[in-house]
Amino acid sequence: MPYAIVLKCSNATAAPVLDLWREASGFESIPSMARLDYPPHLTFAIYEDILPTVLFATAQKVFGNMPAISIEFADIGHFLNEMLVLWARPADDRVLRQMHRTIHDDIDPALCHEHYRPDHWQPHCTIAMSIPAASAAQALEWAARKRSGFTVTFDAVDCISFPPVEIIKQVELLP
Repeated sequence: MPYAIVLKCSNATAAPVLDLWREASGFESIPSMARLDYPPHLTFAIYEDILPTVLFATAQKVFGNMPAISIEFADIGHFLNEMLVLWARPADDRVLRQMHRTIHDDIDPALCHEHYRPDHWQPHCTIAMSIPAASAAQALEWAARKRSGFTVTFDAVDCISFPPVEIIKQVELLP
């Protein structure tokens, strides 16, 4: 079972992401983000084989005294895998990249899933993750029209296992 370190939003500022989830779910056969039963988030790292205590210690070390972080999102990007994945793109990702680097300074990046390693990671907040090829062109046209920015305040960091998503340790960010 994989483990991850994620930055999440569990407050009212998540509303624009939740709206995008609802809209984008129309391109999927089953709404992928609603099915997660987990709030909007950014994933910093995914590990297949790591001691949970190592994950917890790193999360506490990196985020234990950190204030909540507001991230402005500028537009929607995509990953083209078996299924099209749509995601909100941070307008400025420097702070997120610094947090990511700090995690990987503490835990060997070679232990992390390759897409979440420092040289490959793209900061993103997933909007939909299972859009079939038949709906991809329409979804990309929709995404291109969604250029208005919004800001989300992330207020906690979770160490999770999945699937299904289970919070095994939470670090609340300072108000």
